[in-house]
Amino acid sequence: MADATPHPGPEALKAFTHPLRMAMFEYLRDHGSATATQLARAMDESTGQTSYHLRQLAKHGFVEDDPEHAGGRERWWRPVGFQIGPDDLADSETLGALTGMLGARFAIRAAVLQRWLEHLPDEDEEWREAGMANEGSTQLTADELRAMSEELEAVMMRHFEDAKRRRDSGDGLERRRIRVHLDAFPIPPDGPAAARG
Repeated sequence: MADATPHPGPEALKAFTHPLRMAMFEYLRDHGSATATQLARAMDESTGQTSYHLRQLAKHGFVEDDPEHAGGRERWWRPVGFQIGPDDLADSETLGALTGMLGARFAIRAAVLQRWLEHLPDEDEEWREAGMANEGSTQLTADELRAMSEELEAVMMRHFEDAKRRRDSGDGLERRRIRVHLDAFPIPPDGPAAARG
């Protein structure tokens, strides 16, 4: 079956790499769909600004109308997931745009993790013990790294889909929006050591 997840090109990635657009996309991911007015309040911006940037995000496929709020006076927007695959990285222009976008995303990621860390002492014990921050390092072949990455992503998606199914069935359990960061990458050689070869 063909992959239906959008793969943004270099122009789209460059358009996405704008501080307000990324902040709005982040807000929609964390809080669910919203209107330009709601985003303006959350971002401390004018509705004209958020409306403009929502249209730019929509033009490049990063947000779309939320059908659950159709027919109202204001448009409701929801985020659209996207991915970058190995074929995309073969294009040097896409890779260059991706580097800029990921640098900005990593800064956002660090800020979210810092907020979680600062809030940890006030968190309920149940939620504090449910989360995790872990890392490891070992030696793998490229094939082993790829296999591990695919398996980690599959586990994450299985839990997301199972939780959505239970939530949609109306189980009534308390749920909070969570964030999962998955990074698996080869450590680049150190400059001086690499030069000594």
